[in-house]
Amino acid sequence: MQRLPDVKLSDVQATYTGPEADLWLLLMGEQVHIGGFRSSMDLAQQAGIHAGQEGVDLCCCIGAGMRFLVRFCGVARMRGVDATARMVEMGRARCAQEGSGGKIEFIQADVCRSGLPASCADFVWGEDAWCYVEDKATLIAEAARIVKPGGTIAFTDWVEGAGLAQAEAARYMRFMKFPSVLKVSEYSDLLVKNGCQVVRAADTGRFPPHVDLYLSMVDKQLTYDALRIIGFDTKMMEALSQEMVFMQGLAHAGKIAQGLFVARKN
Repeated sequence: MQRLPDVKLSDVQATYTGPEADLWLLLMGEQVHIGGFRSSMDLAQQAGIHAGQEGVDLCCCIGAGMRFLVRFCGVARMRGVDATARMVEMGRARCAQEGSGGKIEFIQADVCRSGLPASCADFVWGEDAWCYVEDKATLIAEAARIVKPGGTIAFTDWVEGAGLAQAEAARYMRFMKFPSVLKVSEYSDLLVKNGCQVVRAADTGRFPPHVDLYLSMVDKQLTYDALRIIGFDTKMMEALSQEMVFMQGLAHAGKIAQGLFVARKN
């Protein structure tokens, strides 16, 4: 595990209240995770998500994952938990615009202490967001508490690959505002310790081509849009680009990756 103790939940909230969140939405669209629709469908299929189920999305951001599950998988009800007020407000507004508000509820809370009842969901869901949570052990324990016996915990996340040096990790995590990053095996161990059987735990292989895509989009099409979001600060734009290029190098070296996890609660 890589840790950056000085990054706290308040730093993540500040990021998703400010222009950085708008930059990620510009680059990644409604589904602010690597692979977008295809990644969501892959995770849902591998997890066996089906019509009529009820789920909980931990770190739900603006609720695009929940809207996907309701619209394309026939999920009957979703409850999303996120700590950032702006994301919750945006999520509620976008659900109302798409007409899915009746099936989706947002809860503003720390995902490690969601306040949801035990065994209240058929599945717990997450997409590339648990990397923002400091205490991964408590997060996995909360997911296991919420899901019913026989239910599913299904998520993707940014994970540590092979050979990530401490200095590399610190630079990458400070840029991304990640307080800790786990390896695939470490997430698997936590799931097992919390009474789950790991069905799938693997690197999706999506990270390198997608970080290439994001950099290419800014360079070839979205330069003005990105500059507008940060107040046309060209020096900031250059600094952000340098950090993205650094992250691109880590991804292509296999030092960071997107992990996919499916587990069943015993």
